Amino acid sequence: MTIDSGPFLTAEWRDLAMLNWEIEPGVLRPFVPVGTELDTWGGRTFVSVVGFRFLRTRVLGVPVPGHRDFEELNLRFYVRRVADDGPRRGVVFVKETVPRRAIAWLARAVYNENYCALPMRHDVAATNGTVRAAYERSHAGRWHALRLEAAGAPSVPADDSEETFITEHYWGYARQRDGGTVEYRVEHPRWAVWRATAGSLDCDVAGFYGPAFAPCLCGVPTSAFIADGSPIVVRRGVRLDEPKGGRA
Repeated sequence: MTIDSGPFLTAEWRDLAMLNWEIEPGVLRPFVPVGTELDTWGGRTFVSVVGFRFLRTRVLGVPVPGHRDFEELNLRFYVRRVADDGPRRGVVFVKETVPRRAIAWLARAVYNENYCALPMRHDVAATNGTVRAAYERSHAGRWHALRLEAAGAPSVPADDSEETFITEHYWGYARQRDGGTVEYRVEHPRWAVWRATAGSLDCDVAGFYGPAFAPCLCGVPTSAFIADGSPIVVRRGVRLDEPKGGRA
């Protein structure tokens, strides 16, 4: 793993559909990377299923034909780390799905993120003041879907709001095969957000994410948002420690 934290990937993330649940911290602790701790909002721990569109993707500044525009659907939770320059609030991904095998391979190879490649599709539309966003993946013989609906105009949420806690994490943390942790920065402006009026997850949670997540994700969500998105930069990862046997 390189220690250069220059840009690795640039793209636009658009039409982010976020369905959120409060979860028992004990479910997430086995997934918390070394050097980080669970982050909370109002004393509550959250997990989110997020679907969005990657657009105009470039890797190391190079557009790859056939791999610029695609969907992603992921399960994530929130952590923090106290660094020399202060606390850093970040995201850990339990599992991520994209429709391109090369993208999944690259994310596993560079960050050791738990990506898989499956057929995907999306439907995003805004009509008569209503915004709808649906992201689906095909797995085990059927389509699994995240669907949200919102109305009105989006707005940038208050600093101390749940919407800000969910949407504004600017670091990613990934556990490595040797037990270490890689940290990488994600840069983007603050997003305007719609608070959704309806949201649902149609998914075999136990079969896809694991039985430990089924009691939570099969229950009623705590909240649902749609964020407009923006251009983003994902920087190269930096190890928080030295792996056994020297630098990766």
